[in-house]
Amino acid sequence: MSRIVITTFGSLGDLYPFIAIGLGLRERGHEVVIGTGACYRERVERLGLGFHAIRPDSDWLADPEKVRRLSHPRWGLLRVGREWLMPGLCDSFEDTLAAAKGTDLFVAMHASYATRLVAEKENIPWASAIHLPIGFFSTHDPSILDMAPWLSKKLRGLGHRFWSPLFWTSKRLTRFIARPWYRLRAQIGLPATREGNPLADSHSPALVLALFSRTFAAKQPDWPAQTIVTGFPFYDGNEKTPLPPELVRFLKAGPPPIVFTLGTAVSKTPGSFYRQGLACAQALQARAVLVVGKGNRNALRDLSLPAEAIAVEYAPFSQLFPHASVIVHHGGIGTTALAMRAGRPMLIIPWAWDQPDNAERAVRLGIARTISHSRFSAEQGAAELRQLLKNPTYLQRCEKIASELSRENGVGTACDAIESMLARPDAIGKATAGREVS
Repeated sequence: MSRIVITTFGSLGDLYPFIAIGLGLRERGHEVVIGTGACYRERVERLGLGFHAIRPDSDWLADPEKVRRLSHPRWGLLRVGREWLMPGLCDSFEDTLAAAKGTDLFVAMHASYATRLVAEKENIPWASAIHLPIGFFSTHDPSILDMAPWLSKKLRGLGHRFWSPLFWTSKRLTRFIARPWYRLRAQIGLPATREGNPLADSHSPALVLALFSRTFAAKQPDWPAQTIVTGFPFYDGNEKTPLPPELVRFLKAGPPPIVFTLGTAVSKTPGSFYRQGLACAQALQARAVLVVGKGNRNALRDLSLPAEAIAVEYAPFSQLFPHASVIVHHGGIGTTALAMRAGRPMLIIPWAWDQPDNAERAVRLGIARTISHSRFSAEQGAAELRQLLKNPTYLQRCEKIASELSRENGVGTACDAIESMLARPDAIGKATAGREVS
């Protein structure tokens, strides 16, 4: 069978979809290597998948100060590109080139910018994968941008004719961030490219995988024609690991609680999230589960937990979320997808990056309400939660969406598409072809 190298960067929400696909491909007999930050080596190898360390590492997610800077509510996305991904590009190229030996196909997350260069240089077929709808920068379905969420939400309805020239201009104004990519491309002897901005337009000409449900974001006319919307490729880490015994006892002791979590990326900088969340639950006389993240017990400092609340560092969301009445979270794509699959309403408090866009998509589906990070308070949060708990339409809509997701097979569809690409004799030619200006 084939040797497939899957490259990705970021938090667990950016890693898990690709682990899910890797496990699916391994079950079909392929040799699979996950290429990502060294901090994930043990997690990947424990699953029996191959691993290759590719810089830059994602270990900054354990540093509260770096998380605070790179998750700035306005400049987070730009800083991630300019201060993390681009400075490490040459190292990333070297590491990916080392992983290329004997490789039949690359599958590259959209921020794995070196993978495309290695694939073109070595004539290796590659598929690109986008697990965040915001990554398509569609003018027909414009995303909520973290640098101006209120404004982009207000202007969203102006349509393609408004957004097309705006996106065209924005891509060209931000091309300066991609200078290291252009320099490296020239240094390794590859011809100039013609896309608008490689940071936004690095789609494989052979296959683009949209790793989310079509209910969350449907394929648009300005997406690459070779895009396949797969459905969410679910993987929840230790989903077969039982819930902590004290949490099981708590869940059995009363009505469904409100679950509060910040996932893995922004849990290092929770601010007053858990304090305000606990106050929300007390105002509603509701029970609460606080999932604070491994090693983040200091988030509960100065908090006195009543008998109606429990705090745990970790719990598999796939097991916990079905027991919730409402899930309050940051809007990360992995947490959002698992809440959708559990069929539970959400109150989303977005921090940065793709989170405002994910939140707004959930709101438009009728399964969530949202408050900006800066406005989240006990009073405001309780008011929003009251709407989610008292209005049966939210739960009905959540159950309908969960039923739709249950009929999708994100891992299977992605694996089918990858295997079909491997079987095509023209895959190498298409994978290394140039692209027109978008």
